[in-house]
Amino acid sequence: MCAKFQRTSSAVEGRNGYLSALNHANRGFTEKTLKVLTIIHNFDLKRNDGTTAAQRLFGKPFPDLFESVVLNMGELPTPRQSPKTPKSKTLTVHSVPS
Repeated sequence: MCAKFQRTSSAVEGRNGYLSALNHANRGFTEKTLKVLTIIHNFDLKRNDGTTAAQRLFGKPFPDLFESVVLNMGELPTPRQSPKTPKSKTLTVHSVPS
């Protein structure tokens, strides 16, 4: 029986291995995160031949995922402003009476 034992590598390879590692790290993920990881897996990760899972399933090419996201992003928001008043950058020397 021991001669027929084969260790599986699915726990450390690919998408299921990545999701398993996140789950076992007690971090968990939200539904939104799981949807994003699924989209990245299906439309962005490529095999050595340059095809994605969606291309192989549907038999047609899809636009580049990164370029589509950048085109639909719009303008980035401006950075938050600190509510504190800025400190003066000038040095002051306080005299001490002797």
